[in-house]
Amino acid sequence: MRLINYKMTIQYEGTRYRGWQKQPGVENTIQGKLETLLTRLLNTDIEVYGAGRTDAGVHALGQMASFRVEEDKLRELVSPGAGKDKLIESGSSGAGKDKFSDPEPSSADNRELLRTLLPSQLKEAEDDTLFKSLNHYLPDDIAVARLVRASDRFHARYLASSKWYQYRIRTNPVSDVVNRRFLWQYGEKLDIEKMKKGAEALVGQHDFASFCGLKLKKSTVRTVSRIEITQRDADTVVLDYYGDGFLNHMVRLMTGELVEVGAGRLSAETISGILEQKRKGSADRMAPASGLTLMEVRY
Repeated sequence: MRLINYKMTIQYEGTRYRGWQKQPGVENTIQGKLETLLTRLLNTDIEVYGAGRTDAGVHALGQMASFRVEEDKLRELVSPGAGKDKLIESGSSGAGKDKFSDPEPSSADNRELLRTLLPSQLKEAEDDTLFKSLNHYLPDDIAVARLVRASDRFHARYLASSKWYQYRIRTNPVSDVVNRRFLWQYGEKLDIEKMKKGAEALVGQHDFASFCGLKLKKSTVRTVSRIEITQRDADTVVLDYYGDGFLNHMVRLMTGELVEVGAGRLSAETISGILEQKRKGSADRMAPASGLTLMEVRY
């Protein structure tokens, strides 16, 4: 049986979710939502593999994922009598609500159309129906921005070469009520030149065990290619992290310590000392999840 390998670009607001990775007894995960919907749409068990396991409350604009499905199951999605061509209908159940309901029977016009499709047109119909179905029935805080067929060897997690995370901090003591779910409402001025000095120690290949939220058996060596810290406007400091991969809580722990430097409570040289300890708990100031967004994954 031929398997079709799909690559997805996914966006989500992570506020109400327990992170990307599905967990036993936990309903609200991004991976879990996607797998449940795909399994129902395609009438077969689907496993979705994400490029990164974002923490609870963390957002994404460029999360990547992949999954495989039998070609026959895709064919059923648009087949006469399968009822899947009516999956896309108007209406919404509101923000944060799941919208899956049973489709209605397909029309006679649709059956006749499918008989005349060329193989390339049928593939396009399958892809288009699956893409639109996902976006219609996913909760309003999850979206599939792109869905394409990938090579058989593509795997969203194992082939990822680099990632870009962005952290946003509001320094104005007045809360930004519109964007409050997407930033750290810190409320104090920060010296970004001191933060840049502290960040220098984190760039390069290091053992980041001190900046890891879990005690891992696997290697904690990672390469951070660059960290950019900018004053986006009078009230917003933005930290952009680029690297080959990031450990659990790593970006949030680095941000937390750099904010301490920017606030004058730690010296820039302290960051080197924390890094050199190479043990969990050395970095103990973790920035809130709300300010962090996975922006891009590269292959």
